[in-house]
Amino acid sequence: MAVQLNYLAKKGWKPKNPDKNYLITLLKLDFSKLAKKESKGSSIKKLFEDAAASVAAESSTGTWTKVYSGKDSGIPMAIKKKAVAYDLDYKNFMFKVAYPIGLFEPDNISGLLAGIVGNIAGMKMVSAMRFYDLRFPKKMIKAFPGPRYGVKGIRKMLNKSRGPLVVTVPKPKIGRTDKEQAKLARLLFTSGKGTYDGIKDDENLTNLEFNKFDKRAKLILKEQARAEKITGNKKFYLCNVTHSNILKMLERAKFIERNHGKFLMMDVITTGFSAVDTIRRANTNLAIHAHRAMHGFITRDNFPGVHGKGKLGGFSISMIALAKIFRLLGVDSIHGGSPLAKMEDYGEAKYIKEVLQESDLISHPKIPSLGQKWYNIKPVWMTASGGLHPGDFEYILKSLGEDIIIQCGGGLLGHPDGPEAGTIAIEQARDLAMKKISIKKFVKENPDSELAKATKHWGFGPKIVY
Repeated sequence: MAVQLNYLAKKGWKPKNPDKNYLITLLKLDFSKLAKKESKGSSIKKLFEDAAASVAAESSTGTWTKVYSGKDSGIPMAIKKKAVAYDLDYKNFMFKVAYPIGLFEPDNISGLLAGIVGNIAGMKMVSAMRFYDLRFPKKMIKAFPGPRYGVKGIRKMLNKSRGPLVVTVPKPKIGRTDKEQAKLARLLFTSGKGTYDGIKDDENLTNLEFNKFDKRAKLILKEQARAEKITGNKKFYLCNVTHSNILKMLERAKFIERNHGKFLMMDVITTGFSAVDTIRRANTNLAIHAHRAMHGFITRDNFPGVHGKGKLGGFSISMIALAKIFRLLGVDSIHGGSPLAKMEDYGEAKYIKEVLQESDLISHPKIPSLGQKWYNIKPVWMTASGGLHPGDFEYILKSLGEDIIIQCGGGLLGHPDGPEAGTIAIEQARDLAMKKISIKKFVKENPDSELAKATKHWGFGPKIVY
């Protein structure tokens, strides 16, 4: 006796009480020329149904052929636990898959992703696929601690009740010694009114022969403590612990903690989901800043289908899905792009901020998405970065609100009058934007100000690197 299960839901089927019983995913696919050619005898509609059902089968309990279904075969449980494809959009080839929660270990993101996206991109009939979103059930949400601090906790830590946080990554990325980076930290922390918040390692900077992790961390954290006494304002250092050995990352986190640091930074794509989960569950007193280096290789698709309508160019996963995963795993801040440079017409950066901060997220009207009830999981800081400078602050705050980290590297260090003037220009831009005073008006009335020189140099709007 042999059987092959049906993984396509009946028309009109909806999952019953999904936040309790199911994990839901949202995908889009395109077909290969070979698949279209072979489908001429039937129809593209049938091809789409077969492909959607194959995704549900491959990612849950299915196989490519009929198999033995007799005693001890596992078929009864496979039927009970199978995923089904539903809500098929025959025009745009989009669909959802509903997975019974019993298919997954609730507190295991790596195992979950191995299932729902592990092998589905290998189908020969498919030429492109986009994994837009996933919606976690309550049981899975409750299995994770989420961010230790989140937005409110970081505000309390820094004694800053409102306003964005401003931070600078040294430029050039690589070049400064540990001592030189500590000197830059001193300048940032104490220039102008002494209200500049932070300094951040870049992704390339780990433990290099001319800039050692231990020495750099110790020196900068000394400057942090010194500046807090001088200025009366709390400061932070996003110190990069990234390593392929998670044990070394934990050692570095403990070193930061012993030296009175507040944050660690880790590259969450290159270190992986297991590393993020391990670092969070280690329960250090440090906040986790998630840098997303390498994400473009898995999130980027330049074809119009990235927004839902039209063709796709390849295989990818959205930053929306990744933002959800890392919020669940417990980061306190993560890069989400810039409202000026990343899919602005569709509002992706703004929606990513909502993904990170809303407690009851609804789906986006233009971007394919599923929403999410977050239950116990705290809101997370979004970091806006990428060619930003003082001329952008007014628009960034208007678009994203106050609960953001604004990262300016070249947009501070490239000021024509030097880094100290760059720090002051950012202080001025931030304060004006917070008070809803026009930056352009201020610049016109104060032509010799640091901010005026910055906007004369860069103008308004991000500087894109080609």
